[in-house]
Amino acid sequence: MATNAPDNPETLLTRDAVAAALTARGYPVKSKTLATKASRGGGPPFRHFGARVIYRWGDALAWAEDRLSLPYCSTSEADGQRAS
Repeated sequence: MATNAPDNPETLLTRDAVAAALTARGYPVKSKTLATKASRGGGPPFRHFGARVIYRWGDALAWAEDRLSLPYCSTSEADGQRAS
């Protein structure tokens, strides 16, 4: 399993490798979470290579970046954003 994130966004990775690479980049996610999202929706785009699921690194990274909130200075700011 890779511990460093790839430099090339076109790199194809297995689910375990994507989870490890995203975690290395500061987006902690487990392989099981990606599997659940693949079946229920809401995860990064993926493809099948035979029986294996593979992800394009650029797609997985973009998915993780899109899930990141704006920066807050206090928890009350976050509460105000959720109420809107």
